[in-house]
Amino acid sequence: MATLVRQQADTLTLDDLDVSRTEYWLDHDVLPRFARLRAAGPVHYCPESAYGPYWSIVSHQHIMEVEGRPDIFSSAWDRGGITIFDPREYSEEDPPLPMFIAMDRPEHTGQRRTVAPAFTPAEMLRHEPNVRQRTAELLDSLPEGEVFDWVDRVSIELTTGMLAILFDFPWADRRLLTKWSDWATDTDAVLDAERNRQRWEVLFECAAYFTGLWNDRKDAEPRPDLISMLAHSEATRDMSPNEFLGNLVLLIVGGNDTTRNSMSATVMIQNEHPDGWRRLMADPGLTSNGVSELIRWQTPLAHMRRTAVSDFEVGGRVIRAGDKVVMWYLSANRDEQVFDDADTFLPERANARRHLAFGFGIHRCVGARLAELQLTILLEEMRRRQISVELAGPVERVNSPFVHGFRRLPVRMRRG
Repeated sequence: MATLVRQQADTLTLDDLDVSRTEYWLDHDVLPRFARLRAAGPVHYCPESAYGPYWSIVSHQHIMEVEGRPDIFSSAWDRGGITIFDPREYSEEDPPLPMFIAMDRPEHTGQRRTVAPAFTPAEMLRHEPNVRQRTAELLDSLPEGEVFDWVDRVSIELTTGMLAILFDFPWADRRLLTKWSDWATDTDAVLDAERNRQRWEVLFECAAYFTGLWNDRKDAEPRPDLISMLAHSEATRDMSPNEFLGNLVLLIVGGNDTTRNSMSATVMIQNEHPDGWRRLMADPGLTSNGVSELIRWQTPLAHMRRTAVSDFEVGGRVIRAGDKVVMWYLSANRDEQVFDDADTFLPERANARRHLAFGFGIHRCVGARLAELQLTILLEEMRRRQISVELAGPVERVNSPFVHGFRRLPVRMRRG
């Protein structure tokens, strides 16, 4: 795989390398393009794309530099936000969605602190028995020898269930969280006026549902679920409707899409890197490090965007105030200067925890511990049952340069 990626990269010119083109992600043909960019330098300017001009930061070192300068590189929604997609002219039908990940200090600090208590080590200990029970029951329910969709039956069910618990969301309606997450991150919908209108209808549905939960909890005693935390915190209890929806979208996508696609990557690793998977399954001592390597190898969110607020030099290139800067985490996590044999899944990799899939600096993923807990338990319970999975049909990927993941993975499973 690594040799093939390098050979493909050598045939490309820099003019080919608008790495935001969605067909590269749908066909998973983007890795050799990132390899070519890294070979040519850490920072590149793309003058034309479906999302306008942007800078690509493709090296591990220089992404850390940009992330480490939030005073220079803004995340604020009113400067462009955190994704490569530029907002349209704001309107009542297409409003801004402020959320704490798309804010700068000090607003970011107060709102992040509101939800952080839901992801402490103590909370992980409290959730662990429930996560393990749900994971074990689900794995025991899977049909052996029959074709089924791993994304739907395993990845979505486990992560959506966890999200419902965090929100104390009505269990029977939990798949609404999946629906809302998928629409929130739909690249095609963002670019198409009619589908974007449908997208906003779905998101307003999300807001209306959660407003009911909010109203029930704001006058009740504080509880440890995320809605109650937001309703009772001084930093968030007076949010505007758009800010409320924005933070809901952040928490739903952060708790759903990301871990979902790492769980789905267990199928790809078994089929593309069987030796590494066998070593992981044979040695319980590799589980913790194997989780980090799994997250590095998959990198479920491919990028984050910043906007320069003043001129600044990165990697020998001068980025001007107002320029869009895209930090490609997927490229950083395949950076040959940091990770030897970076395209190969190696559960014993000594520096796997240096991955940037959770970001770096003040915006590092607040739910990282929960993602690691869910993946750890999934691997442990798969090992306990000696579960192996083989692909049984075409892989369908997410058509997006933001969510690096899978829509459908038809598989056959066996135990023992």
